[in-house]
Amino acid sequence: MFRWYVINTYSGHENKVKANLEHRIESMNQRARFRRVVVPTEQVIETKDGQKVQIDKRTLPGYVLVNMDLNDDAWTVVKNTPGVTGFVGAGATPVPLSQPEVDRILHTGAGTAVAQRSQVEFQLGESVKITSGPLADFDGEITDVNPDAQKLQVMVNIFERQVPVEVGFDNVKKLD
Repeated sequence: MFRWYVINTYSGHENKVKANLEHRIESMNQRARFRRVVVPTEQVIETKDGQKVQIDKRTLPGYVLVNMDLNDDAWTVVKNTPGVTGFVGAGATPVPLSQPEVDRILHTGAGTAVAQRSQVEFQLGESVKITSGPLADFDGEITDVNPDAQKLQVMVNIFERQVPVEVGFDNVKKLD
């Protein structure tokens, strides 16, 4: 019976482990026991130097998902793959994931909307310069970060008074 299992890897080696495991599956004639090997990722939009860049980010660093029919041969193929430190589970017995867990991790299932998440690179108290809009070239200090709305609240000095201003992530840049 095909189930999803989680294997633990060295952090940062997930893609290498996936490639090694797929190669071992083919070379050891175990294709019938394995369906998929997946490194869970999500699309993230990062703002770098005022430019929005879309990247794939690992959602579970150090882990790879494998959909397989577990028996001794399949267990040996996975366990002896370079970079694999073991299965996730109690003791020596791998524990399969439930279907809702798999759907959540892989962003699949009925009615699941994959929302693109932005990487927040702003922190409270940081100094920023507003780069566009009516307050362009004003400097201020971040007092609130709203990653869902992609907005910052910045305290700006206007006519010698501190005024809170709401600006978008892409309308400011960090000051050195």
